Amino acid sequence: MVTPANAQDRVQVGLLAQEVQAVAGHQVTLAYADQGYTGDAPQLAAQQQSFALQVVKLCQAKRGFVLLPRRWVVERSLSWSARYKLLARDYERLALSLQQLHYLAFVGIMLAKAAAIQLLTSP
Repeated sequence: MVTPANAQDRVQVGLLAQEVQAVAGHQVTLAYADQGYTGDAPQLAAQQQSFALQVVKLCQAKRGFVLLPRRWVVERSLSWSARYKLLARDYERLALSLQQLHYLAFVGIMLAKAAAIQLLTSP
């Protein structure tokens, strides 16, 4: 989901949670989020869609690199998408254009991973 830069992350949780559950067939039970989603309103919005929102927090003073639990999944996905030249910069006028480019990039990523798995499992 692509949202405008002037919109607060916390406000978007309800709509995002509803879309995730619709796409996943109401099978999502846990979602990880960064500190932008702290507070009671995001927790309540997630609970209304029948899943728990777990905020990954940085508990200690940051000096250098600190590994946060489950944060690597998001960072890995972002680095995969950054390999696509069209996603390296945000030049699109419409958020829908950027969203569609992300869909195309991740379809390519998933196809490459599926092909690699197929090569490993074929005799």
